[in-house]
Amino acid sequence: MHTIRKTSGLSGFPKRDNVVSVIGDGAMTAGSALAKLQASTNFRKLREAAKSITKQIGGQAHQVAAKVDEYARGMISASGSTLFEEIGLYYIGPVDGHNVEDLVTIFQKIKEMPAPGPVLIHIVTEKGKGYPPAEAAPDKMHEAEADNKIVAIHAAMGGGTGLNYFQKFPNRCFNVGIAEQHAVTFAAGLATEGLKPFCAIYSSFLQRGLSLQNFKLIFYDGNEGDGATHCGAFDITYMACLPNMVVMAPSDEAELMHMVATAAVIDDRPSCFRFPRGNGIGAVLPFNNKGTPLEIGKGRILLEGCRVALLGYGSMVQQCLQAANILKSRDISVTVADARFCKPLDTDLIKQLANGHEVLITVEEGSIGGFGSHVSHYLSLTGILDGPLKLRAMVLPDRYIDHGSPQDQIEEVGLSARHISLTILPLLGRPKEALHDCPWRSAMICHDWGKREPARFSHGLKFKLV
Repeated sequence: MHTIRKTSGLSGFPKRDNVVSVIGDGAMTAGSALAKLQASTNFRKLREAAKSITKQIGGQAHQVAAKVDEYARGMISASGSTLFEEIGLYYIGPVDGHNVEDLVTIFQKIKEMPAPGPVLIHIVTEKGKGYPPAEAAPDKMHEAEADNKIVAIHAAMGGGTGLNYFQKFPNRCFNVGIAEQHAVTFAAGLATEGLKPFCAIYSSFLQRGLSLQNFKLIFYDGNEGDGATHCGAFDITYMACLPNMVVMAPSDEAELMHMVATAAVIDDRPSCFRFPRGNGIGAVLPFNNKGTPLEIGKGRILLEGCRVALLGYGSMVQQCLQAANILKSRDISVTVADARFCKPLDTDLIKQLANGHEVLITVEEGSIGGFGSHVSHYLSLTGILDGPLKLRAMVLPDRYIDHGSPQDQIEEVGLSARHISLTILPLLGRPKEALHDCPWRSAMICHDWGKREPARFSHGLKFKLV
């Protein structure tokens, strides 16, 4: 289990192998899930075999399972069968999902069956069980404390989105189950009544809720880089094409706090911001962990140079800073800017970078059609691309990205500081081989961007809503 969601480790997401289908209770009620549960032709034989298994998992657990089965029969079907038995399954459970011995016993016995048909095992678990940081609820909800109109909505993803911490406001936190479209519709209704709903949805699932987005809603989509099924690659593209939408992405955890504060004060249109899973970079946090609203549509320059301009969006700003340090060792002067906003664009900043440098590179952790496309569209309309500027957009490749650590994924898709540097050198007439044997290989930029130190992580500082 120590390799789960790590490069070349256990995936946790389905592939075309011999696997056991594991789905959450919220997904079980979906039509697609029910439609796939086919009836067994040898159901009676399977039922008797499955019953013998439940008797081996302990008296108390078996009694609970029998009691649940008894009540379910009476409530769901007049014929005395549970819903799952009606469609050809035998129900085993509920089983304590934290009792490994019971689970192993059940799985082994089912595996030894002659496989006449499907078995449904009801396993009860608690997210974060046994992991103290996940079980603890940090007291960091300052925006919500200051404004009682702020409410939070999630689609059965309280832990992954950080909204489990919002439970200190139980009347203002809503779990709508795995129903993202309903989450957005519900948020729209709350917004029309003057509330400020923060709708927290994983990037890949937010696509289900694009129908109602002209209200005062706040979306934040995270968990990018979590395997092909949860790959947050497309939200920049599909969110930035919507009218009236404010689209942001923080470059570090301090910027994330500022964008939470920004979203809370926007009262005339919807807004969204994205952030990756994993740890922060160790940025200095705002006083009292409370962000300050940003000026809408305005980026910032972090490092000033003269030949090359790197315009990063979101977490890729950190790779741009590291690339600038790499190129500095080769006497190449680089400007690094943090776009902050994809929509509205900071056109003044973009014009300044384009007119003052030989090369302009946009870098984003998203698919084609996102931030870089918006920048190039603006530059083409203004005629700046008719001049000598060399423009390149670095985006994710046109394929689904397999799971792995964020650092490994960035390297694998060609968005690391090394890849940024290798993109720039040919544009300046310099050979790529110039980067070989450089002293920066295991270095990381410090906060003053003037020193190097061994790469490190800021343990315990999660890059999530705080």
